[in-house]
Amino acid sequence: MQSNIIHKTSIKDKKEHPIVSVGLPVYNGEDLLEKALKSILSQTYSNFELIISDNASTDKTRAICEAYAAKDSRIKYFRNEKNIGGHNNFNRVFELATGKYFKWAAHDDLCAPDFIEKCVDALETNPSVVLCYPRAKLINEREEVLPNNCDENPFLTNSSKPHIRFRNLIIDSFAKPHRCLQLFGVMRRDMLAKTPLLRNYPGADKVLLVKIALLGQYYEVPEYLFFNRHHAQRASKALSNPYLRATWLDPSLKAGKLVFPQGRVFLGYINSINTTSLSLYQKICCYLYLFHWLLKYKNALFKELIKAAIWPIYFSIQRRRLVKSNPENVPSS
Repeated sequence: MQSNIIHKTSIKDKKEHPIVSVGLPVYNGEDLLEKALKSILSQTYSNFELIISDNASTDKTRAICEAYAAKDSRIKYFRNEKNIGGHNNFNRVFELATGKYFKWAAHDDLCAPDFIEKCVDALETNPSVVLCYPRAKLINEREEVLPNNCDENPFLTNSSKPHIRFRNLIIDSFAKPHRCLQLFGVMRRDMLAKTPLLRNYPGADKVLLVKIALLGQYYEVPEYLFFNRHHAQRASKALSNPYLRATWLDPSLKAGKLVFPQGRVFLGYINSINTTSLSLYQKICCYLYLFHWLLKYKNALFKELIKAAIWPIYFSIQRRRLVKSNPENVPSS
């Protein structure tokens, strides 16, 4: 993959190895990127590297990143020669990380100055904690706090029992609208390396959070230190249709290819259980909770199966119509 990357970075002080790696994937983020960079660079905890992966932006993103990298040696700027997809770019910044701890950052969110410091303190103090995150508020383009409450359901992800953490995420939390903001917390890089990271399907962030929870405990800093920006251009809002979002996640996805959002999430949960060292009792509990989840989402899964059955017929009919209307311009295969 290195051959597809143009590397631009300032010289870093070799004497101090960064404890924290902050990974910021971005694509055409010129409008809000500078505010996000300033909030990261003004952290009270300074021993970090900021890895930016520019996903072949066509706006002023590159110029902004290079200007900041020239001023701050903690910044490492990478640019993809072509768009590799949203989740692949998220995974890319993790692959480039070198710190003991890792944090994903979005180009349109803001962090309070002591975000990283308080999360690192919690991780250093509690070896059983694999992911630490603060409470969050939703904000708009003008940094105004939105009236809708961003607090998640009460979490039991600090439980010492992995099956309880599993149940809390797939039933207690995901049963209601869940923004997966814990993914922007600070986590142990070696533990994150044991996961499949973010796969190319809608809902992969939920699967990743479940896998992390099976590996260890979460810890919530009881302060509002994270501000998640809610605006028209964010991917989750602009691409609310899961089939459109699948194309954003994987640009190589062929037009008309069927995707199975809930089915992929279901298989992801199964894989998370099977690839984690759990006792027989814990695995049985996890599968019982997964059966509970299956009952809740059975209608969505059934609809996906129906679409899978009629999809080839639909495109066959559409192609026959196209051939009939314009036979000279339709390829044979």
